[in-house]
Amino acid sequence: MSIQTIPNVTFKTRVRDTSIAGDNPFRWQDVTSDDIFKGKSVVIVALPGAFTPTCSSTHLPGYEAKFEEFKAQGVDDIYCLSVNDAFTMYQWSQRLEVSNIKMLPDGNGDFTRLMGMLVKKDNLGFGSRSWRYSMHVVDGEIKAQFVEPGFMDNCPEDPFEVSDAQTMLAYLKG
Repeated sequence: MSIQTIPNVTFKTRVRDTSIAGDNPFRWQDVTSDDIFKGKSVVIVALPGAFTPTCSSTHLPGYEAKFEEFKAQGVDDIYCLSVNDAFTMYQWSQRLEVSNIKMLPDGNGDFTRLMGMLVKKDNLGFGSRSWRYSMHVVDGEIKAQFVEPGFMDNCPEDPFEVSDAQTMLAYLKG
């Protein structure tokens, strides 16, 4: 990939607000690329979709399980990014009992498109989705990116070979 810095976009997120009473104590909050990346070491785990088999059984749980190892390597935050809405990402994190990884909904695919990672998954009925990859970003600069094979060929499969937690940890450990 030729992109050296992450794109500047605004993510539409939902956050818990303790000042809101009732059954739905959430409010909308715009989060910018600067809010996420400025002055931080961040790992992004980008995947095709919440509740999908590989994403739910292996990809995201692998990062959750190794969260403390990432922190020990100087990573401030790990975000899971998918072209899904905030409601879906929240429910998925609850279902998987994810507590360390921050969910980043790219509902319109703006970030993914600007990263050049938006692919058509029409063969699965998914429409436009993120290709599976991971990346290490320091203060907005992409330091490493692990893109699954087949991306340039618009591969109809969903490979999972290089964007896993262990590959990212091996890179961080040098």
